[in-house]
Amino acid sequence: MSLTLSDVEKIARLSRLSLTEAEKAATLDKLNGIFAMVEQMQSVNTDGIEPMTHPHELALRLRADQVTETDHAAEYQAVAPEVHNRLYIVPQVIEE
Repeated sequence: MSLTLSDVEKIARLSRLSLTEAEKAATLDKLNGIFAMVEQMQSVNTDGIEPMTHPHELALRLRADQVTETDHAAEYQAVAPEVHNRLYIVPQVIEE
């Protein structure tokens, strides 16, 4: 996958960034370099390799799962304008 200068301009506009022509060209080179590296990594055969949760071998510190606080939901939701099934009801802000 390769980006074009118009892609960078669109990304900059969506990000509310004002870039000079030199910055756009440099950003294009950097982003294309990142995509090239991702494509190179995707070509590596990973059959039979188990996914890791962390790049370093770590022992997870586990603790007892204990309730330390009481349920205050009713108190917190008592001041809410509208609640249904313990969920806050809010006005729709995004049009469909």
